[in-house]
Amino acid sequence: MQNLILKVILCLHIFTSAVLYTKTSAQSAKQTVKNYQETPEKVNDLVHTKLDVKFDYGKKYLYGKEWVTVKPHFYATDSLRLDARGMDIHKVALLKNGKLLPLSFACNNSNIEIKLDKVYKNTETYTVFIDYTAKPDELKNGKKNEKGLYFINPDGINKDKPIQIWTEGETENSSVWFPTIDKPNQKTTQEISITVPSKYITLSNGRLATQTMNTDGTRTDTWKMELPHPPYLFMMAVGDFKIYKDSWRGKEVSYYLEPQYAPFAKDIFGETPDAIAFFSRTLGVDYPWNKYSQIVVRDYVSGAMENTTAVIFGESMQGNKKELADRYYSTGIAHELFHQWFGDYVTAESWSNLTLNESLAVLGELLWLEYKYGKDAADAHNFEGIEGYLNNPDSWGKDLVRFNYADRQEVFDGVTYQKGGAILYMLRNNLGEAAFNKGLQRYLTENAYKPVEVHQLRLAFEEVSGKDLNWFFNQWFFGAGHPDLHISYKWDDSIHTETIYLQQEQPGRPFVLPVAIDIYTGGKKERYNIQIKEKLDSLTLKLPVKPDLINVDADKTLVLKKTDAKTMDEYTFQYFHAPLYLDRYEALEAAIKNQHEKRSHDIIQSALNDKFYSIRIKAINALGLFNEKEITQSIPVLKELVVNDKNNLVKAAAITVLGKLKKTENTGLFKQSLNTV
Repeated sequence: MQNLILKVILCLHIFTSAVLYTKTSAQSAKQTVKNYQETPEKVNDLVHTKLDVKFDYGKKYLYGKEWVTVKPHFYATDSLRLDARGMDIHKVALLKNGKLLPLSFACNNSNIEIKLDKVYKNTETYTVFIDYTAKPDELKNGKKNEKGLYFINPDGINKDKPIQIWTEGETENSSVWFPTIDKPNQKTTQEISITVPSKYITLSNGRLATQTMNTDGTRTDTWKMELPHPPYLFMMAVGDFKIYKDSWRGKEVSYYLEPQYAPFAKDIFGETPDAIAFFSRTLGVDYPWNKYSQIVVRDYVSGAMENTTAVIFGESMQGNKKELADRYYSTGIAHELFHQWFGDYVTAESWSNLTLNESLAVLGELLWLEYKYGKDAADAHNFEGIEGYLNNPDSWGKDLVRFNYADRQEVFDGVTYQKGGAILYMLRNNLGEAAFNKGLQRYLTENAYKPVEVHQLRLAFEEVSGKDLNWFFNQWFFGAGHPDLHISYKWDDSIHTETIYLQQEQPGRPFVLPVAIDIYTGGKKERYNIQIKEKLDSLTLKLPVKPDLINVDADKTLVLKKTDAKTMDEYTFQYFHAPLYLDRYEALEAAIKNQHEKRSHDIIQSALNDKFYSIRIKAINALGLFNEKEITQSIPVLKELVVNDKNNLVKAAAITVLGKLKKTENTGLFKQSLNTV
């Protein structure tokens, strides 16, 4: 039962907040309407895109010929509008009966408006030919990451940098290097013929269909993509690369690297076939494309890009064995691979629905870490993501599905990535792994090669689970913020009852939260599953004795800020008996904040040998916050970690703390450790 006075106070607070909210809403209404981003209207649909391109390295130009096949979406039309940014358009014609019939057109710095030869119905297709020159480095008002096509060291002046060409289409930058309907709700098959100096390697989407040697010392490679995908996922890369070919179920899995890193291809990308197999099993949908390539380029403007069948990574992905020694796993590989299903096979129909691409890709990271490296690795990664979101107050007011923004790049943030991935991880825990995976399978199979919005994902989960999930999606996908949960406890020894108080202290509405609570008493654990819906909820339990530990959010998947009024005795019990990474992390955090208590010492000393490396590192670093006596007592453990720990990051942390003691007898130990790395 809730306290009446508290109810009155909360009502007054909510009324005041509502008044302030109304004023703020009125002031911002015009701006909100102004920034509303509607789904791009589909007048024409892309069917097939054929390109023939070659390059002028000196001018940084692409000379292109395009044959784009289109059909009206529904209504008949006699015109075609294509995005074509900063291009010179030399000729536009209709391909009809093998002949090119000139068409009238008008173009500006952004698009081409083409007048067709007649009114076409949506049962008819037509092919337009365009002869053009792309000039990405002369693009007016273009940002560095919006050039679409990049020439890297084209004159070869920098001897420490290779000559390369590569593309980056997201969000709508493919239209810098070929005319197209550059929207995420379009899908098209493709064929690209790339003419380059014969010493260079090329990569593009799909299969390498033909290679033709030309008399002028060039070679033309033709790549064909027979399954449809969005224009922003078109890619090319050209340069001096070595190719390592792997495979999965007879499909080519290849790694393109600079020659000096080629010997380490398996060290860098070797987990890929296993990851393809794991995701295919988990999703119940086999990898849907005919090949999977990963290429590393210089000066990349993003971390990586999930181009269909041909992912691009920035140079930080490369490394030799020594450089890779501290890289225990790369979530980037799993992230971009999961996109081949979520983003490429099924694509967000607008940037407002980007969560369907990026939040799901972050989920892919978590699933892979859990499978390959254990639940601690997945939970640690998820927690880091939530903390990143929580530590950025600017993100708290942003919806996950965002229809109002001034610039498309705004939605590529910690809400879409880290918070969104954590929300899906939480939903997986709520539904159960089997139902969640089956829901993903249904979503993929029902929407294959289609652009979709978030409602399709909700419906797939609902159809499989039989549960209504409108509340969940409205709260987490179409709403902003997070719970700020304060947990407190009261034991009444006279009647042997424990009351758990759960108070949401965030402004505005309460969140609906399914909460798992584990009660540890007399060596046994009992779970209570409750749902809190109010700003102040409580749970009262009749127990034989005062519990050793009450573990609220026992699964540690809720997306929230949490303040917990546990004692150090309870945190100590939690460290040694609760099973999860965050159980131990929370206990260690409490120990670091309460150094004066003996129990803190017990936790930190045990955490030095924790089973997960990041807990060990946190405990080692904590020693530096204590007095020299605490460090001195830990010397034997630290030396053991320097010599025998399998994680170099743990070794480095231990060496750093030992180094602060400035004892010459440790010099030999440090040298020995360096020689073993």
